[in-house]
Amino acid sequence: VMPRLIGVVCGNTFFDSWRRRVCEGLEGNIIELGFGSGTNLPFLPAAVRHVVAVEPSLTARAGAQSRMRASNVGIEFVDLDGPESLGANSLDGALCAFTLCSVLDPDAILRQLLRVLKPDAAFHFLEHGLAPDSHTALWQHRLNGLEQRVAGGCRLTRDPLELVSAAGFEIESSVQEYAKGPKPWSYFTLGVARKPLS
Repeated sequence: VMPRLIGVVCGNTFFDSWRRRVCEGLEGNIIELGFGSGTNLPFLPAAVRHVVAVEPSLTARAGAQSRMRASNVGIEFVDLDGPESLGANSLDGALCAFTLCSVLDPDAILRQLLRVLKPDAAFHFLEHGLAPDSHTALWQHRLNGLEQRVAGGCRLTRDPLELVSAAGFEIESSVQEYAKGPKPWSYFTLGVARKPLS
């Protein structure tokens, strides 16, 4: 039930402009954390040739089939531990949208991501997270336990920029702002980070 529900919510056309922005500039062979039902697939630039799709849910993979048929991009599904089997410095870029909020150990998976990317490769990410104003942040902390139980482990109190930086990436650019919707869920971070050259 949960993968289908998440697919419906995150597949809403409201997110289209955000997905288009986060995908801009990606090219070559990339990895996507939390591929889901392929909601980012229509927005990938023509320069993207192949996606290693990290997605453990068979339901979500099945839900991606129609988008995959409509795309010229090659898709290779792997489970959550899939990045561990990939060669170091082997991929041209990475993508993650609305996923870091729900993974159990974001630091571990981001460090695996860092390992498989080529030096100076870009990591494009779009996440919701902890708001800067104390009133909204207070409500996020109050709602966080319930959110985890009803929304597949989603956490409202993570700071995406902090997570990405702590894993060893260098933040190149970021935009943080409220999107439409209830504030505890709508403080978005859109960013590009890079793997250091050395």
